Amino acid sequence: MPRLLLALAAALVLLAAGAHGFRIEEASLATIQQGFGNGSLTSVQLVQFYLDRIRGLNPLLRAVIEVNPDALRHAAHADAERRHSSGRYLAAGAGGLLHGVPILLKDNIGTRDALNTTAGSFALLGSVLPRDAGVVSRLRRAGAVVLGKANMDEWANCRSLPGTDGWSARGGQARNPYVLTASPCGSSTGSSIAAAASMAAVTLGTETDGSILCPASLNSVVGIKPTVGLTSRAGVVPISPRQDTIGPICRTVTDAVHVLDAIVGYDALDAAATAAASKYIPHGGYAQFLKKGGLQGKRIGVPNGFFNYANGTVQHIVYQQHFYRMWLQGATVIENLDIENLSVILDSLHNGEQIALAAEFKLSLNSYLSDLSNSPVRSLAQVIDFNNAHPVEEKLKEIGQLIFLVAENTTGIGATEKVAISRLNKLSADGLEKLMKEHELDAVVTPDSALSPVLAIGGMPAITVPAGYSNSGVPFGLSFGGLRGYEPRLIEMAYAFEQITNVRKAPTFLP
Repeated sequence: MPRLLLALAAALVLLAAGAHGFRIEEASLATIQQGFGNGSLTSVQLVQFYLDRIRGLNPLLRAVIEVNPDALRHAAHADAERRHSSGRYLAAGAGGLLHGVPILLKDNIGTRDALNTTAGSFALLGSVLPRDAGVVSRLRRAGAVVLGKANMDEWANCRSLPGTDGWSARGGQARNPYVLTASPCGSSTGSSIAAAASMAAVTLGTETDGSILCPASLNSVVGIKPTVGLTSRAGVVPISPRQDTIGPICRTVTDAVHVLDAIVGYDALDAAATAAASKYIPHGGYAQFLKKGGLQGKRIGVPNGFFNYANGTVQHIVYQQHFYRMWLQGATVIENLDIENLSVILDSLHNGEQIALAAEFKLSLNSYLSDLSNSPVRSLAQVIDFNNAHPVEEKLKEIGQLIFLVAENTTGIGATEKVAISRLNKLSADGLEKLMKEHELDAVVTPDSALSPVLAIGGMPAITVPAGYSNSGVPFGLSFGGLRGYEPRLIEMAYAFEQITNVRKAPTFLP
């Protein structure tokens, strides 16, 4: 790694105090709003800090694809609103906490502004959406400033089986800010890196199967994968309506929950899913579940097949310590539980998931592309043709596009796909759902994103929280997963765990 870039990264860490002495690096939403309130910070100063931070760190980390040329103007507007508001934004709850705050969006989350939405691919460069994505509309109503678009595994890792591990044609290869040679995971790679390295106040990611939980875990940040339908998918480059979900990636559980509060809710453009999930949204929002005693009385399952670390390893020792701490906080920790047919659930190539996803992806992507106001490509077939015509830029030889080709060969949701979906539903019902109901569990815990395939097929939620660092400094996390609508109790447990462990530290930029 070039020494100049490493030196610059170190300098940025040391020079994180600006704006009249306000320490912006690692700042939470609450401290940012406090700075706004006492006059030690403005939105313009905050946005400028993050723009400078991106300019300094992005050549090293490749977390951001592009920044919003209008971000400073929007920040100035937020400052003007605040001066004339008499505090009404601060009194508005979670929305108030986002007012004037810069947020970075994964590059598959659509915006109707000067920014591109490309899922990391040159094929979509120049495409124009008819409107903001549903979650972006909610963020703007809350007063947030869209800072830019984050790098990601191109096409959210739905192009080829090997995946791209944080690479996209537009963004390049993203790097883990803790150990630069370690995997940053994906597909919400840039969002996780940017949150960890204070390149944005808060960020948004998306998940179909592991795309929030994995990069959040490996970049030592908090990621919330909401119940499918809790957040609108309208205006987001899709993979599967059964599994896609949008969620926050932040440095703390508290900030992630405040962002979640701002983006949940019904959307007529994603009516079926958001209407079905709206019954899960608690009156008064999710912030009320940020309780330090949130582990008290909880029943937490530790399923077999996930914590397979040798005795004496850092992970084995740390996870056992965490289970003990949860027990000390009043939780009942139940080990040696079996998820029925776990090996089948984890085998996505043979359990029907890839059959279902291929057909759903083609249908969903073609629908998304046809709805664009302008686009260089209007179908999956044209995306395939684009990649064939640009093999160097799109690394066609190295990465391929097997999933694209398989998906293009599908003809809708036919008998084969219906059988596959039915099997997935049964695997979920007889697996984690049955286990949690029989043992009356509030959550199950697993390392990093290990549980994501189990959660994905059932549209179930999870929260990952920083849990520790390996001997070489690579982060790892602990995920709390539950049944659909279990966000309140997951938040209670994740927040309490975060408060008693206090694991997270700022990035080290080790080579």
